[in-house]
Amino acid sequence: MPRATFYFDLGSPYAYLAAERLEDVLPEPVSWQPVSLGALFKLNGRSSWALGEPERRQAGMAEVERRAAMYGLPAVRWPDPWPGNYLMAMRAATYAHRAGRGREFVRSAFHRAFQEGNDLSLPANVLQSAANAGLDPARTEAATEDPAIKLALREATDAAHARGVYGVPTLATEADLFWGDDRLEEAAASLG
Repeated sequence: MPRATFYFDLGSPYAYLAAERLEDVLPEPVSWQPVSLGALFKLNGRSSWALGEPERRQAGMAEVERRAAMYGLPAVRWPDPWPGNYLMAMRAATYAHRAGRGREFVRSAFHRAFQEGNDLSLPANVLQSAANAGLDPARTEAATEDPAIKLALREATDAAHARGVYGVPTLATEADLFWGDDRLEEAAASLG
């Protein structure tokens, strides 16, 4: 049984930073749960820092780049445009988890986005991530239009919101929520 749940959205560079470090910092088992950050924003009445004033956006991007370097990760290459519409990508992530290739798909998609600078709002980039994860691209594409997959992502997002998830990345343990890639160690300590 999972000791923690990792809530993420593929459009979040901070979720990318957390995903890259998660297995090294947190003891298993951890459940990876795709959620729609856009829907969380709507539910919480907020918006992304990346869509705000240019100075705040640049400061946020610089902070992501600083953290990536501090964690020993490759230099961040930003998709252009960023952010975009990641609904198809998040439905594909939902399908990938159901197909038993969730982490592989997520890692591939995050690498395509933030290490290679590919826009995950483009279906070709999502489907290449699926292929890299050992999933059939045609089945993955069909799954992103499947009402059951759409509903699963919506329900997961609603459940995360009901649990108190405010943004991503969030690590939820039985007792606490840890929001931010810089809180992985704190979450690990709470699990003993």
